[in-house]
Amino acid sequence: MINWGIIGCGNVTEVKSGPAFNKIGGSRLVAVMRRDKALAEDYARRHGVPKFYNDAADLINDPDINAIYVATPPGNHAEYAIKSITAGKPVYIEKPMGLNHAECMKINEASEKHKVPVFVAYYRRALPGFLMVKDLISKGSLGTIRHVFIKCFKSPSPDELSGKTSWRVQPEISGGGHFFDLASHQLDYLDFLLGPVQRVSSLALNQAGLYKAEDFISASFLFPQDIAGTGIWCFSAAPESNCDLFEITGDKGKLIFSTFSFEPIILENGEGRKEFINERPEHVQYYLIKQVVKALSGEGTAVSTGITAARTSKVMDEVVEGYYGRE
Repeated sequence: MINWGIIGCGNVTEVKSGPAFNKIGGSRLVAVMRRDKALAEDYARRHGVPKFYNDAADLINDPDINAIYVATPPGNHAEYAIKSITAGKPVYIEKPMGLNHAECMKINEASEKHKVPVFVAYYRRALPGFLMVKDLISKGSLGTIRHVFIKCFKSPSPDELSGKTSWRVQPEISGGGHFFDLASHQLDYLDFLLGPVQRVSSLALNQAGLYKAEDFISASFLFPQDIAGTGIWCFSAAPESNCDLFEITGDKGKLIFSTFSFEPIILENGEGRKEFINERPEHVQYYLIKQVVKALSGEGTAVSTGITAARTSKVMDEVVEGYYGRE
């Protein structure tokens, strides 16, 4: 039995992930931790979790727990992941894996040293709709892939417009701006779909001045087999410009779908136009968590590991290098 403890039982764990741990065979959620003890207790009560803590060390050292889900903001990922690994407990880490690629490498070094596995919550690698896209490409529906295009425009929130910024746009906590939160899913999925990025060229700006993180990114990517990629992300656009577009073009056809809104997947090629339902699961992390549980039980492998996730963080660092001076 994989007995889980969650460090950081915030919003992401309410529906996307937390309930899934008790819905998978051979898995159960034993304890949760949050610095605010009252909030930890409230979560435990509402979700039927036996134990709650307000100190991460107490959860990590709980003998009833043999695997840990680190669901805090990225600023704490490396600290809690390495402490868990050192205690001999496998970790499943929210994305992005760390504040930057260097932190990811420290986690992976600890994993290798202590022979403890690391998994990361890039769950689109396991979602049925996104696997359908991979299958359509593998079957040759698009022919040879030439180009991938991402357009993600999002208007500022009322809080951002009024000067109240969330941790997601505080680089010391999140690693960067909304690009790190949202584009990480897209870039990781492309790593899964096409292979590791070979080269990056980019422009990162802060156009609106609502916070110190970047709010505009334009980037070009080179994938194996000379597949070209282009992405544009703007987080200070007008609401009328909001867009969630993913387009993959081959020499025989193209696929159009969304990353976050689960719009129908559209295939256009010589056989005409087809639409496929891209259903949003009740708990979007369920399929990946199931893979992780099976991997920890010696019954298979999981598609999102510390190795693959570190590659995504490396690409993001390269994209914003000119803005933050990272290497």
